[in-house]
Amino acid sequence: MRVIGKILKWLLGLIVVAVVGVMIWLWMAPPALIRVAANYTAKIVCSNVFLAGREAEQVLAVDVQAPGHPILKLMTLDVDKDAGTVSAGLFGIFGKGTAVLRPGLGCANVPDGDVTAAKTISTDLFVPPVVPDVLWPEGSRAEPSQDPEIVKILDDALLTGPGMRAVVVVQNGRIVGERYGEGFSDKTPLLGWSMTKSVNAAIVGTLVKEGKLAIADQGLFPDWKADKRSAITLADMMAMSSGLEFNEDYGDVTDVTRMLYLEPDMAAFASAKQLSGEPGKAYSYSSGTAVMLSRIWQNTFADPKQALTWPRLKLFEPVGMTSAVMETDEQGTFVGSSYLYATARDWARFGQFLLQDGAWNGQEILPAGFVSWMREPAPASNNVYTRGQLWIEAPGNEHDPGATAKAGVPTDAYWLEGHDGQTVAIIPSQKLVIVRLGLTPFKLGYRPQNLVAALAKALK
Repeated sequence: MRVIGKILKWLLGLIVVAVVGVMIWLWMAPPALIRVAANYTAKIVCSNVFLAGREAEQVLAVDVQAPGHPILKLMTLDVDKDAGTVSAGLFGIFGKGTAVLRPGLGCANVPDGDVTAAKTISTDLFVPPVVPDVLWPEGSRAEPSQDPEIVKILDDALLTGPGMRAVVVVQNGRIVGERYGEGFSDKTPLLGWSMTKSVNAAIVGTLVKEGKLAIADQGLFPDWKADKRSAITLADMMAMSSGLEFNEDYGDVTDVTRMLYLEPDMAAFASAKQLSGEPGKAYSYSSGTAVMLSRIWQNTFADPKQALTWPRLKLFEPVGMTSAVMETDEQGTFVGSSYLYATARDWARFGQFLLQDGAWNGQEILPAGFVSWMREPAPASNNVYTRGQLWIEAPGNEHDPGATAKAGVPTDAYWLEGHDGQTVAIIPSQKLVIVRLGLTPFKLGYRPQNLVAALAKALK
């Protein structure tokens, strides 16, 4: 018995040593997967708490868990509202990630941990004006259609989809119908995810109008001028046809998750990628490309703070998107791939702005013809994507040209699309804009085409 006791004590001691060793390893050198999960958690909670006014624990339980990865269930939070920070980690200890609120710029991850330095990047805090009680889009009042068919469509949970948070329908420049999920309203800023790419493309257009950029520009980054990347044009970047390698798979740790959650300078990470195809001839959807576009247009300013105020002064305010907040990475580059928060009505304003060919209240914000150019099919994309970061085919049909039309959606429709079920459908022939936002992972199988087709038919 004494021998067995000694063996058991030895085994117990070995287990304790192993556990301590693993804990030290997780503390000193946490795997990239844990760090990605922690920074993702911190960022999503930070933006939803400080921009959307939601409860941290609800965001952790619902939004953070949407990808379904088991490691996310082990994340715990530390929210400091006074300091404007959110930290998260495995069991609250390992692989800790932090996101920080910065005036006028929402939240940013701080992968290198230097919160003090990160806070030095900010703009003046924008105080939205009081919206008058007049009809949208000039004011806050909507007069929904009384057509029972429209009401029926908007009340159909199968058409609006699981996890729906907002639907706004605009025709002839007026809201004719809207619905909101429980806990959300017309005043709740919602994340557009990759719909941000289309907004970022419009911001590029404002710089083209100013003569600061041209779509034929080459040599877009200093390091590119010494190799074949010098041939990449701004037009190639806009059309997702740069030829640069970039892994957009949202797996455990890929280029896109590493860029978004582990890199203080996202544009530097993306621009270091090498060519894997011929510029202009190889289509590859890439969030890295969108972030580089942000850096390219921001580099046209000698004063970085002027660049940080540009989207609000030259696009959001003129169009009345007073809720819109476009977030940056730690170093101050706008995350033009992913991070724009705005109310559903403000997303509808942007759709209406495109419908009006980049003009608002008689003011030309984008160059004449720029939206038409944005809508042209990207030559290398097999007729599913456009020159200006818009989609011809709706979610689920990226590799099946024509499938959206087969679903009954008018053939002139084009789309903004984002992760987890964010869409804005624009149908010029019917002067129709349909916004659908929610938390609807792709695996649930929901597609917005049926909703859009039903509304388009009813509003003919």
